[in-house]
Amino acid sequence: MRKGQGAAGHDPYGWAGGAAAPLRELVTTKGFVRTSDLAAEFAVSVMTIHRDLDALQAQGWLRKVRGGASCLPSTQFHGSVGERMATMTQTKQRLARAAAEELAPGRIVVIDDSTTCLGLTQHLPQHTPITVITNSLPAITALAKEPGAALVALGGTYFPAYDAFMGPHTAQSMSAFRADVLFMSTTAVTTGRCYHMSPETVQVKQAMMAAAARRVLLVDHTKFANQGLYALAPLTDFDLVVVDDAAPAGEVRGLRERGVDVRIVPR
Repeated sequence: MRKGQGAAGHDPYGWAGGAAAPLRELVTTKGFVRTSDLAAEFAVSVMTIHRDLDALQAQGWLRKVRGGASCLPSTQFHGSVGERMATMTQTKQRLARAAAEELAPGRIVVIDDSTTCLGLTQHLPQHTPITVITNSLPAITALAKEPGAALVALGGTYFPAYDAFMGPHTAQSMSAFRADVLFMSTTAVTTGRCYHMSPETVQVKQAMMAAAARRVLLVDHTKFANQGLYALAPLTDFDLVVVDDAAPAGEVRGLRERGVDVRIVPR
């Protein structure tokens, strides 16, 4: 983000080195802000605000709307990557451990950008040689020095809000591959369907699903209480759904009645 300068040459944004935090945090706190109000708040031109909002939108922090900008619900309600990594940690580890039974030497696997599936990177060294395709920067970092893993990093636009590469270029990159198994999580499960808060996320995950012969969904029980805006896919599109034993019994029963293979992971 460019640093705005007032008439006296000072920094009206109030940050050193051009960091985007003040503007981003203002949008996140208020939920919606008008472009004209932002220009007055930071003593810069409306054109400068538009450019800065374009940059933040490209990074996945907010969505520009007519007259202003709106905070993406995923960053406002579901937390940053760091916050999600620190949430339900033990449950996510158990889910990843159970899902790791789907790993085998020689397989080509896809791991999405979820913090739930990130735990699978700890189990991959026991199943090498293996090929991993991912758009998750933490997963790429974790596997970059693993000699037994052939790592394919999907390119595209980097979204700091998700610490991952997203958007049409990432989805197009994924369409060039074919994988044995996909490991994926979701923001919310409502009436048997997965939902997310950004269309870029849905676009990439749908490309991953189309490329995988077997699809495994990992969801902890809190996902059944979350809300999402964009529909991804029904749970019947997955070959296996791995949930913890605190998942709503009625939801699990309903999935099984629809023919979904559900594996419950105990405490």
